[in-house]
Amino acid sequence: MAKVLVIDDEPNVRTLLDMLLRPKGYEVMLADNGWTGLKLYRQEHPDIIFLDLKMPTLDGVTVLKKIRSVDPKQPVIVLTGDTSLETEQQVRALGVSEFIIKGSSLHAVEDTVKRLLKAPPTPPSSQPR
Repeated sequence: MAKVLVIDDEPNVRTLLDMLLRPKGYEVMLADNGWTGLKLYRQEHPDIIFLDLKMPTLDGVTVLKKIRSVDPKQPVIVLTGDTSLETEQQVRALGVSEFIIKGSSLHAVEDTVKRLLKAPPTPPSSQPR
């Protein structure tokens, strides 16, 4: 069973992704802030991470940089309400797998998860998580 970590400070977004993915057979872990998300990332080694960018105390860009320092190939889907081109370019430069604007089709979200899970496996990072 694939593990999906959702890091988002909005309860409705976490609930929606949980309700979308859990019935499809995914193990869904929810984090309401960046610190909790990083802790779950290190403990659970998820297959895919959904990451919001605008969060209090530890924003998504900082979380992404910390994840990339451990595993540059970890699939990360940015799911954000921030539609600025500058923000998208910044996170794409950090190697996000997908950039999805909140409010997009749930089918697009589900299709992205399926596509990323079917991608050829990448060799494990030489650094411990």
